[in-house]
Amino acid sequence: MASLFSKVVQLANSPKGKQAIAQATAKAQELAKDPKTRAKIEDVRRRVQGGRGPGPGSGH
Repeated sequence: MASLFSKVVQLANSPKGKQAIAQATAKAQELAKDPKTRAKIEDVRRRVQGGRGPGPGSGH
């Protein structure tokens, strides 16, 4: 029985898989160029990287 990874590799190497990967790549590049998408990404990144203020035990 083929492992999940080998099935994914087979799909990625098939013509349909290559087409799907190319479409996903093109869509990702399109979204990355969109100013609204970039703003959302920056907002999430700021919140994740420490925009929450002092944490518990900080004495504030």
